[in-house]
Amino acid sequence: MDITELREEYTRSGLSLDNLNPDPMVQFEMWFCQAQEANIPEPNAMSIATTSAAGAPSLRTVLLKYFDNKGFVFFTHYESNKAREIEENPQVALLFLWLGLQRQVIIKGQAEKISKGETLKYFMSRPRSSQLGAWCSSQSSIISNRTILELKLDEMKRKFSNGKVPVPSFWGGYRVILDSIEFWQGRPSRLHDRFQYTRRETNGWQIDRLAP
Repeated sequence: MDITELREEYTRSGLSLDNLNPDPMVQFEMWFCQAQEANIPEPNAMSIATTSAAGAPSLRTVLLKYFDNKGFVFFTHYESNKAREIEENPQVALLFLWLGLQRQVIIKGQAEKISKGETLKYFMSRPRSSQLGAWCSSQSSIISNRTILELKLDEMKRKFSNGKVPVPSFWGGYRVILDSIEFWQGRPSRLHDRFQYTRRETNGWQIDRLAP
């Protein structure tokens, strides 16, 4: 199928150094809030790229659950493919794509496990159905059919019917501590505005405009 004529001109807005906050986390929060206000579906959806020790790449989409000056936090099964690859190589990349605003944010950094206390705090805020679901899947493993998952869910409902659902020992969060972050704004003629924050060795951030 030839889709060479499928294109869109990006004309919504521009981005300049003058209107960037010197703190990349403040800038990210501003853009994230604007994505929410624009009713972008799942604005916290982000693709995360990992690589194995052998250098083979993997990519999938997860949900950002919170962010602060320490970094970006998501949760997963600690025996999943992504977790195994993070253990082998903690260098990861994140991508937020907000097409409704003709924007991207690209983050590079190191992923590390958060504390058990931090994981517990988030886990207890989840709906009970999501808490039970965390117990039901050996993520990324091969299964013969969906019935296996449904039977496991029924088992967990019975097991924890009389009390709170505990945090599985194999489930928890990662925080991505950023080394660099790029803010990308689509512009006409494919001459997009791109600004990259890179952490200085001493203190603060270097901001550079990148060629589109």
